[in-house]
Amino acid sequence: MRLVAVGEADLEVDVRGAGEPVLLIQTALTANEFLPLANQPALQDSYRVILYRRRGYGRSSPAEGPGSIVSDAGDCRDLLALLDIERAHIVGVSYSAAAALQLAVIDPTRVHTLTVIEPPPVCIPNAEEFVAANRELVEIYHSEGTRVALDNFLTRLIGPDWRTELEAHLPGAVRQVERDAATFFASDIPALLSWDFDAAAARNIQQPTLYIGGTDSGAWFAAVRKIMLDWLSPEDVVLEGADHNLVVTHPGQIARALTDFIARHPIDR
Repeated sequence: MRLVAVGEADLEVDVRGAGEPVLLIQTALTANEFLPLANQPALQDSYRVILYRRRGYGRSSPAEGPGSIVSDAGDCRDLLALLDIERAHIVGVSYSAAAALQLAVIDPTRVHTLTVIEPPPVCIPNAEEFVAANRELVEIYHSEGTRVALDNFLTRLIGPDWRTELEAHLPGAVRQVERDAATFFASDIPALLSWDFDAAAARNIQQPTLYIGGTDSGAWFAAVRKIMLDWLSPEDVVLEGADHNLVVTHPGQIARALTDFIARHPIDR
């Protein structure tokens, strides 16, 4: 990855392949979560795939204080402008699906298609449970430190063997998440909990949209899927046996769904 100046920040960026641009927005905590998808021949052989590391990850500029989904979307917009990309296919997962949705609101001309993979459950009817769980994680981070908070979070998300599971799919990921975890707890979680997105904001999104989820992601993300279907009327793909780690565990299926979707909505038509 090379460092490029995007506004007042330096961001690590990797551009590979040729064709219509596909921007994969880095999610929270796991900086290389989109790498298995980017490596899929169905995607990289036909499209110009753009990966980057958000502020606070890798060699990108540090995150300064509590983050902002709007600021993350602004970095996406500024990066596309720097790369002379007028319109792109935008893809986000979990935290970065929030940034993708926000980008479609603040700069709709840049977003040709929008793919959201299990956005965070901050706007579902029982969002207070998700909010409380995240506030608890931040309290653990401040009172017991990064390592304890990280183990608490990833044990809930993946299971007690999260280090083995993560390393099996993403070699080097354990060291990476341990190194960048402070950004997740001090910047990303506050950004997520302060994000304001509702049905009125969703009505501004007119681009062709694809929702991808897993059957085993739990009640929160089942509620997210329902509300996204209600608000956005997207094409809907649900992967059997997949949980919220689906981008890492099912990249081939996601690549096929994504490339089929964007091929039916070409930029140059």
